[in-house]
Amino acid sequence: MTKKEFKFFSIVQHVKEQEYLSSMHKSGWKLVKTTGIGMYHFEACEPEDVVYQLDYNAEGLADKEEYVQMFEDCGWEYIQEFVGYSYFRKPAAQGTERDEEIFCDDESRVRMLERVFKGRLIPLLIIFFVVFIPQFFMNVTTRKSLGITITLGAMLLVYLSIFVTFTVQYLKLKSRMKR
Repeated sequence: MTKKEFKFFSIVQHVKEQEYLSSMHKSGWKLVKTTGIGMYHFEACEPEDVVYQLDYNAEGLADKEEYVQMFEDCGWEYIQEFVGYSYFRKPAAQGTERDEEIFCDDESRVRMLERVFKGRLIPLLIIFFVVFIPQFFMNVTTRKSLGITITLGAMLLVYLSIFVTFTVQYLKLKSRMKR
C-alpha cells in the first residue's frame, strides 16, 4: 500500500522535515521519494523508530558514488537526492544518540548551513533585490494595481521570513560553537 502526502518545508526547515519523516515511519509509512514541491510518497511498513537526516552538499553529489558510500559505511541508507538535499535514514536502535545524526558537531552543521546559503539563499537574495523590491516600489508609487501590490507585499514577507529564520539558525549555531 502506498500514499502521497503534501507537506511544505522551507529551505531552512530541514530539521522539521526530518522529524516529520521519522514520525511517519513510526506510524508505519516509510519515505519512498519526494517529488514536486512538498509531495511525499510513502510505502506501508512495520512501524519503527527510524532517524531521517538531510544533507545539502552539491560538491558531494559531484562524485555521488563516493559520497553515498561514505554514509552507507556509517549505516545510513541513501534514499534520494531532491533539489540539492540528500535524504538518508537508519534505525534509531543502531547506535548511540550521537550516531543518529549525520553531523557530529556544530561546525559540520554550520558548514551545511553555509552550503545552503551559497546554493539556495544567494539566488533568492538576488531575485529579492533585483526583481521583487523594485517591482513592489514601482507598483506602490504608480498605484497601478492593488492586487499585484498586495501579492508582491506578501511575497516580500515570505522572503523576509526565510532570510530571518535562516539567519537566526545560523547565528545560534555559531554562538554555540564559540562556547
